[in-house]
Amino acid sequence: IFGAEPTRVVATLNRDPNFGTDRLVSAILEFPGGRHLTFSAATQLSAHQRVTIVGDAGRIEVEIPFNAPPDRPTKMLIDSGADLFGGGARVEEFSTCDQYTLQGDAFSRAVLGQAPLEFPIEDALLNMRVIDALFRSAERGSWETP
Repeated sequence: IFGAEPTRVVATLNRDPNFGTDRLVSAILEFPGGRHLTFSAATQLSAHQRVTIVGDAGRIEVEIPFNAPPDRPTKMLIDSGADLFGGGARVEEFSTCDQYTLQGDAFSRAVLGQAPLEFPIEDALLNMRVIDALFRSAERGSWETP
C-alpha cells in the first residue's frame, strides 16, 4: 500500500494456552513520511474480516479480504470521504472465484516458466522480518525494527 517497508513496529499478543499459537494480535507499523498501518487479528473471536485503507482523499474497505467466500462475489467499498454518512461511497463487486485455485494456478505458471512471479522471494523475506519484529515486540513490550 505504501510502497515501503516499516521503519519500526509495536505489537501485543495473546497466545492460546493449549496450543501456544497467537490468537489475538494488535499492532502498529510505522512507515516513512508519518504513515501508519494498524491492525488487530483474532482467530478465536467472532467471524469478521475487514481491511480499511484510509487516506486524505477517502477510504477503501474490503469485505472478507483474506479468504473470500467461494459462493458469492467479493465486495469493496470505495468512499471519496464526501461526508460522514457515506455520501461519496460506491460498492465494487468482484466475480465469485476460488482465490486459492487462482493462486495455485499462478504459481504453477511461474514454475513452468510461463509467467513471472508477481512478487519475488525477497518480498516474502521482508514480510518475515516484519513478522519476526512483531513477535519480538510482543515479547519485549517495546518498539522493534524489522
